[in-house]
Amino acid sequence: MFVHVVQQGESLFSISRKYGTTINQIRAVNGLGEINIVQGQPLLIPLYVYTIQPGDTLISIARRAYVSLAQLRAANPAMNLSFLQPGMKITIPNISNYLASTLSFYVVRSPQLDEALIKDFAPYASAISIFDYQFAPNGDILTELNDITAVETTWRNRVTPLVTVTNLTSEGFSTELVHEVLNNPTARTNLINNIFTLITRKGYGGVNIDFERVSAEDRDLFTGFLRQLRDRLNPAGFVLTIAVPAKTSDEIPWLRGYDYGGIGAVVNFMFIMAYDWHHAGSEPGPVAPITEVRRTLEYAIARVPSKKIILGVPLYGYDWKTPFTPGTAAPAISNQDAIEKAMRYQVPIQYSQQYQSPYYRYRDEQGQSHEVWFEDVRSMSEKMVLVREYGLEGLGAWQLTLGFAPGPWLLIKFYRIRKV
Repeated sequence: MFVHVVQQGESLFSISRKYGTTINQIRAVNGLGEINIVQGQPLLIPLYVYTIQPGDTLISIARRAYVSLAQLRAANPAMNLSFLQPGMKITIPNISNYLASTLSFYVVRSPQLDEALIKDFAPYASAISIFDYQFAPNGDILTELNDITAVETTWRNRVTPLVTVTNLTSEGFSTELVHEVLNNPTARTNLINNIFTLITRKGYGGVNIDFERVSAEDRDLFTGFLRQLRDRLNPAGFVLTIAVPAKTSDEIPWLRGYDYGGIGAVVNFMFIMAYDWHHAGSEPGPVAPITEVRRTLEYAIARVPSKKIILGVPLYGYDWKTPFTPGTAAPAISNQDAIEKAMRYQVPIQYSQQYQSPYYRYRDEQGQSHEVWFEDVRSMSEKMVLVREYGLEGLGAWQLTLGFAPGPWLLIKFYRIRKV
């Protein structure tokens, strides 16, 4: 498999002829409802034999296939790759020999929809964390989800269902709620017992703790809470995972509550939320720039065993009005919807080589200017390469109901998925 970036004047018909495939196959893999593709749009081509085109070089082919020159040469031992000629056929190597886990979040909707979506994604999943259960200051669980179908469907398809427990309130993620529970031994123990009961009652395989905005003063108490929870869950065969914000140092005040080293020593897996460097309330820019993702991973692997780390990626971007006005909030947009919007407005998609992130600008029907940053098959491929490069346990996403058409194809290109 490799990526083709649409050039000016190309159509799905001309691209399908060029690669010896069909329009319908390209549309299916890339989730295209329409055929009016735009310049700069990346298309995943699901072929492992590539026909050399004029101007191709070994390096350009390797880059589009996200393989090394050594891998490309090894897959074509009988060919003299120093002299490429148009029309020659070259094998794109299968590099899915890296055993990786995936842990992604899923927001329950209805039993019918849950069963259908989880069943579709299950072949590419190791664990699915179902969102979300909330708790009170005394440690009682407040939420009751209609999640039995989701849990049963997940197990039935050899995937581990995890229950997501958060500090969400009606006003958002609450620092004060976490502080109250962590500083009250009775409430803390009550929450741990209630999580254990919830897991056993609903048939989950473990928990994902998603406590956001933990304060610096509660740093050690938070790690202690996780240790106490692990000691309750692991002997019973349950998994403890955690979602943590991305950080590159302990100098940022609002991230000091997360002791990567302490947390990593306790939990089974750590999902790093490597996104939202630019967010709804910020100026336009890349949501998950590769520069910052790399810095985060280098900080993390110096403190946490790499095989405990799950790299979290976003299945969304943001659509900002421009010029940006401080105090306004940009709506989120799924990666697939971002592609479709570019096609609808027929605007070219740009790509930042520095940040390895796509973006475009358009003007809506009211004449308002917009700037959209999101993730596409190129930026996702770059992040999937990082899993192999840093020896991580795997990849995860927020969140599956948003969709990302080439996602499963990319996963099976890069990895062999660990199953229950």
